[in-house]
Amino acid sequence: MGDTVRPEAIDAQALEEVVRFTSELIGIDTTNRGGGECSERPAAEYVAEMLSDVDIDPTLLERSPGRTNVVARIEGTDQAAPALLVHGHLDVVPAEPADWTVHPFSGEVRDGVVWGRGAIDMKNMDAMVLAVVRAWARAGVRPRRDIVLAFTADEEDSAAWGSGYLADRHPELFEGCTEGISESGAFTFHAGPGLRLYPIAAGERGTAWLKLTARGRAGHGSKVNRANAVSRLAAAVARIGDHRWPVRLTPTVKAALTEIAALQDIPADVDAPDFDVDELLAKLGPAAALIEPTVRNSANPTVLEAGYKVNVIPGSASAYIDGRMLPGGEDEFRETLDRLTGPDVDWEFHHREVPLQAPVGPEAPTYEAMRAAIQRFDPGGHAVPYCMSGGTDAKQFSRLGIRGYGFSPLRLPEGFDYQALYHGVDERVPVDALHFGVRVLDHFLQRA
Repeated sequence: MGDTVRPEAIDAQALEEVVRFTSELIGIDTTNRGGGECSERPAAEYVAEMLSDVDIDPTLLERSPGRTNVVARIEGTDQAAPALLVHGHLDVVPAEPADWTVHPFSGEVRDGVVWGRGAIDMKNMDAMVLAVVRAWARAGVRPRRDIVLAFTADEEDSAAWGSGYLADRHPELFEGCTEGISESGAFTFHAGPGLRLYPIAAGERGTAWLKLTARGRAGHGSKVNRANAVSRLAAAVARIGDHRWPVRLTPTVKAALTEIAALQDIPADVDAPDFDVDELLAKLGPAAALIEPTVRNSANPTVLEAGYKVNVIPGSASAYIDGRMLPGGEDEFRETLDRLTGPDVDWEFHHREVPLQAPVGPEAPTYEAMRAAIQRFDPGGHAVPYCMSGGTDAKQFSRLGIRGYGFSPLRLPEGFDYQALYHGVDERVPVDALHFGVRVLDHFLQRA
């Protein structure tokens, strides 16, 4: 079936379902507190029911009871084409109800907005995918290539019960997949008067969560102690927090800088010997926020653990650091941490995942298909590449040779701070944004 005759499958039922599914998935509390403390099974069973209802056969898989993943395959019309993975996670980060305008697990729909934990990260995308494939089933539509659906557990922690488990133990379910799409891309970013960007994630910094351990001489708090583990740890943490990492521009970041600068008529030669990225970022206005976190490695202290009584100097102290590494930046990261921690503090990877890059531009047909789908439904918008400062399940699926993109389309109004709502209070998504998303996904997934 050629592109010119492929139907737009989204109907009134799909528009109603995407809102209802988002609301009902939010209402299923899948809070992931880390360390294995979560149960995604009720949400996984919900997803499986919605798929089975339209004769899509889901497989439920668990590494341990309650930590449930759902995988299904939809056969495409071109069996010679590589398969495309579409994945979304079912778990969410904790939310404190007292801090919220509405209960975070209410899924309340009010004034054209769906409220609750997961509305942005990422039960909205789960709902959009369900609404699209159900619309296909009603209309008798098949995509061009096989679509593998994966609804995963544990993305908000280590992914050991989710995408990591699937990639390591069930790779056969993803046979033929060469590319994948998931969260954190293709949302409206208002970069200035009349300038609407839709950043598509074509890269991720690597995850480098670290544990620092300082050892010293235990003793009484009233005595002089030049081998105080707490002091040694605090000094190392301060050095790490104060460190200014050097600029390292990856191909994805260079492409983002070039395209965003061109849209604002700002000269930018990112390959010039005297190119100053900070000077350019200062000229880009709001759009700089998309790029600034990804021009360097980073390491932010987040947790301190030491002592048990005020008048006792402990023999050891520890800290945790949220580190992120650019593609090609791992050696620099290790060498820098060795220097900053010094001789009295040891460090190790507490959790580590690789950085990612995926191709963009005319030589990348899947990326171009995403760009075309955005522009079809927002002709005045501009799809641009960017690198995520954090990470997604794409890291684990990359073990299978699957290149990942962030593409969960939403058209958002000015003043709607999408990025601030990730893990934030009063997370919510406009109904109109969900309607835009299912239309874009339908168009893209049929033709990708």
